[in-house]
Amino acid sequence: MTVATEVRMTLNYVLDSSCSKYGDTPAVGMALEPALSYNEVHDRVIALALRMQREGVEKGHRIAILAENSHNWGTAYFAAVRLGAVVVPLLPDLPESDVRHILGEMQVKILFITQRQVDKIIELKSGGPARIITLDDHVPDLDLVPVVRYTDYLAEARTILVEAGEPPVFPDVDQDDLAAILYTSGTSGYSKAVMLSHKNLTSNAYAASGLMPIPPGSVFLSILPMSHTYEFTCGFILPLITGSRIAYAGKSPTPAILQKFCQHEKPLVIFAVPLVLEKIYKKRVLTQIEKSRLLTMLCRTTFGRRLIYRKIGRKLLHFFGGNLKLMGIGGAALNPEVESFLAEAKFPYLVGYGLTESSPLLAGGPAGDTTITVGSTGKPLPGVKIRIADPAADTGIGEIRACGPNIMLGYYNDREATAEVLSPDGWLATGDLGFIDDAGNLHVCGRSKNVIVLPSGENVYPEAIEHKMNSYNWVVEGLVLENNGRLEAWIYPDY
Repeated sequence: MTVATEVRMTLNYVLDSSCSKYGDTPAVGMALEPALSYNEVHDRVIALALRMQREGVEKGHRIAILAENSHNWGTAYFAAVRLGAVVVPLLPDLPESDVRHILGEMQVKILFITQRQVDKIIELKSGGPARIITLDDHVPDLDLVPVVRYTDYLAEARTILVEAGEPPVFPDVDQDDLAAILYTSGTSGYSKAVMLSHKNLTSNAYAASGLMPIPPGSVFLSILPMSHTYEFTCGFILPLITGSRIAYAGKSPTPAILQKFCQHEKPLVIFAVPLVLEKIYKKRVLTQIEKSRLLTMLCRTTFGRRLIYRKIGRKLLHFFGGNLKLMGIGGAALNPEVESFLAEAKFPYLVGYGLTESSPLLAGGPAGDTTITVGSTGKPLPGVKIRIADPAADTGIGEIRACGPNIMLGYYNDREATAEVLSPDGWLATGDLGFIDDAGNLHVCGRSKNVIVLPSGENVYPEAIEHKMNSYNWVVEGLVLENNGRLEAWIYPDY
């Protein structure tokens, strides 16, 4: 049977095809625990989808997920899109007021939640979700929020599926159908709801899966929230496409916890934000060098520094389980000093660049490309076009604009904001400044609205100065701003 092209670009096709290819291969689970197989995930999704359908969930209805990462998170998501419903993933660290606003605006039919998040919905008035399901089986002590435990809901769903006696019939889902609505700061600095289609998400995952060889059975350690497109696309859909196993950390990735999980799981791939690497660099690399007069002296020479950095790089690989082939770094700019260390240490990393509005990757890698320059985000992703709008004559720096199958449908219920960033022919204005070097690498210089113009006419990119300040051990974070024509720095020290 020939499958239509548009079906291949749906999230439903990703799950179905992965199940047929990898069957009983481990797919998803919590770190240090047994994983569900691809078949088990698929069976759960079909049962949950049928149960939700019987409860009145239809194509286009909204299903919200406000929860920490888990294998149950993924089954809830796939069950919703199986029906053509739209998933609204909420960041676990969102304040109560934002949660109430989003749930009210989206008019969600079902909310999947966890114990840590329940307090945020106690004050929900009329118009809240008709059904609240706790993915971690939590039942509040006080009967303030009526909930159903995920385990009970799934058991009843399986009973319904068995009693049906025949395969359920679900609505047709097309590649251009809306799959998710994600609330983000957007390109204008205030909260917007980004609409992403099935094709937006799957095309980005398929493109990213080609950045390096990933054999079936590989392990991805997941430490970032699945409610971010970065982790959802690269750390969830991508490994499912490749037949890999996802291990969820389930806890804040402190160095000690990260080391424990890595020693047990021995991941091939981890996606992280720069802060994770920067903490390890400042606390474990710099302190090790600064404690030794000999190491400090050796690091003053290029040969000595590379020798020491490569030795530390081998120790870092052991720290991450000894099997790491890729540390994907994104979500924010990586400190240049930290990246220089990673490059000289021969540590296997790639820096990516993107936005929620682009599902999210625009540039990154590919792995093994020796023309990728330190400080850049590598080449545009396959299928993605990037150009620099109105580049400055002397620097070549201008606004980064992108076009491709991963670019959002627009902002929910906000045509004006959509028109500001999305041209009629599909080009997204990112609001970021950058340039493309002779080797085709994209360099991101900072946000266009952050540029400080001094009285002399000089353009200052505060991010570059902030990176330099933040490299000091005694600085947690620094902020550079303009005050009466002069640069000023606010610094939060590491007490």
